[in-house]
Amino acid sequence: MKKLTLLLSAFLVLLSSCAPRATETSQPASPQTLTVMTHDSFAVSEEVVTAFEAANNVKVTFLQGGDAGSMLNKAILSKEAPLADVLFGVDNTFLSRALEADIFEPYASPALAAIPDPFKLDPSNRALPVDYGDVCINYDKKYFAEHALAVPQSLEDLTKPEYANLLVVENPATSSTGLAFLLATVAHFGEEGYLDYWRALKANGVVVVDGWETAYYTNFSASSGKGPQPMVVSYGTSPAAEVIYANPPIDDAPTASILGPDTCFRQIEFVGILKGTQNRALAEKFVDFMLSQPFQEDVPLQMFVYPVNPNAALPEAFVKYAQAPAQTAALPPADIAAHRDRWIQEWTDAVMK
Repeated sequence: MKKLTLLLSAFLVLLSSCAPRATETSQPASPQTLTVMTHDSFAVSEEVVTAFEAANNVKVTFLQGGDAGSMLNKAILSKEAPLADVLFGVDNTFLSRALEADIFEPYASPALAAIPDPFKLDPSNRALPVDYGDVCINYDKKYFAEHALAVPQSLEDLTKPEYANLLVVENPATSSTGLAFLLATVAHFGEEGYLDYWRALKANGVVVVDGWETAYYTNFSASSGKGPQPMVVSYGTSPAAEVIYANPPIDDAPTASILGPDTCFRQIEFVGILKGTQNRALAEKFVDFMLSQPFQEDVPLQMFVYPVNPNAALPEAFVKYAQAPAQTAALPPADIAAHRDRWIQEWTDAVMK
């Protein structure tokens, strides 16, 4: 009997050693963490991110880095020990600086096949386009109607005496929106003429503030209802935002954009995998995700920009109220990189002193 008991015990030990361990088979691995650095204006629907996380067993952490320029500075200064795996929000005004700093790893996402070539500004695929928007001058429809004043149709019109003191712009040294408008004037008037244009604007009472929020929500008459300027440098999508966020609801936008040739500057935003990431495979999947239809269709109502994927459907309010110019002002990224700091300094000397 004792011998039988010993044999039975040995069998049970052998059986337990052959059985699969519960920790190896029945419990899924803990999610990995993917860190994405963005500018402060980045937004995405929670359900869209949750779907990506569930599909890839990952937890995505978004690290805000300030405005686009500040974010890029942080990424460059920390490139030996990167703060994130992926960087989103570098636009074409800062693209060359990011590429020269060599902070990105190349990645030719299969999703690029659906994206039109004009958005692909980096042939080496270190920075991949995600969205675009047009920086334009917005105007208060009610003000112009009540004052029987014709809406300006060109940059040149803004220097006319009837528009004195009616325009607020952002400082290009502190605002990416202001920088985009400065670049529009450089593109239109050339290096030989843009400073004379700004001197004429100054003489006509242009108002300069530090950032977009102050310009739009404090100075612009259509947003605050009491601001002193009925024209502001904002976005071609701002009229759509006015309708979508209106409380109580409204049937038409109280604002519109000036869309004459070269009056708007097109900003394109990019995503890239940061050098030194320990999560290269997941980073690639996140880039693919940002170029996929679910994310691209989420972009318009989250950040009020257009998706670069032409297969992404646009919300009805976007189609109805957002405005896009037929001819945007444009400068090669290499020219912007080579002269941006000088243009800003020259502008500062001409307008702020």
